[in-house]
Amino acid sequence: MTKLFITLGPSTLNKKFLKSLKSNYVKLLRINLSHTDIKDLPKIVRYIKKYSKIPICFDTEGAQIRTSKIKNKTKLLKKNNYLYINKNNKINENISLTPNGIYEKLKINDILYIDFNSAKIKIISENENNFKCKIMEGGLIGSNKSISVNRNINLSAFTEKDLQSFIIAKSLNIQNISLSFTSCANDVKNLRSFFDYKITITSKIESKKGLKNLDSILSEADKILVDRGDLSKEIPLQLIPKKQKEIISAANQKKVPVFVATNLLESMVTQPEPTRAEVNDIYNTLIDGADGLVLAAETAIGKYPIECIRMILKVAKTI
Repeated sequence: MTKLFITLGPSTLNKKFLKSLKSNYVKLLRINLSHTDIKDLPKIVRYIKKYSKIPICFDTEGAQIRTSKIKNKTKLLKKNNYLYINKNNKINENISLTPNGIYEKLKINDILYIDFNSAKIKIISENENNFKCKIMEGGLIGSNKSISVNRNINLSAFTEKDLQSFIIAKSLNIQNISLSFTSCANDVKNLRSFFDYKITITSKIESKKGLKNLDSILSEADKILVDRGDLSKEIPLQLIPKKQKEIISAANQKKVPVFVATNLLESMVTQPEPTRAEVNDIYNTLIDGADGLVLAAETAIGKYPIECIRMILKVAKTI
């Protein structure tokens, strides 16, 4: 049977939804640390455990640059205007970035793509307080949105928040961790070293480094997850189907369970029925050899989380 990872959020952190889930198809309940306040984590875990026995998975922030909190939650950037990145991380009319230490790595002429290319900015000057940026492509940006840069920047595999979450995970006996932006086998080994008991690690392949080191990652990880969203910021969009098939094939050959995420039923975040293309995508992903699928926005913030699960199960039954 097709296995599902279900991302929990405002739409699904409730008694009715949690009690409706069946462990024969839902294998993990995913908590996305990128969108969860660390102080709320223990309370959320205890609440989930109250209504479900399905294992809980912490999904790390990992090696990713993000916007910090933005005043009024969103900010409209207009092409050819200027934007300042505050190094002091104060919340005002400009923006700040995470993780700690990122400002030392950025430099003049870097181009930053914010939130899946919602906006594009270029650093044109710098002083001790901020970076001045020219807005190359405008758009609406928000707090805690991912940023990619037009060159390779080495970041730690774990943010400070990730490290705090590992302490909480141990106190609550969490046994499943998804490692975002896994870049090499050592990332997996280092994650294991934080725990004094056996954990199951799902390595997320969503970067060029992850693709390059896929074979060695497969030798260390317990599971693999193809995150098509962040991967599409690293490689051209038209290559995603090909790379997805290659990753699934490599995982199958090494008998490592492989899962696929991003935009599986994106239309069902707001609509009760999927598109034909989405149904086709799910079918072909499973036919290609994926062991399971991951629902993210569909179940975290979507209007039809239960219907999304039912739709995937309906498609899976036709195989």
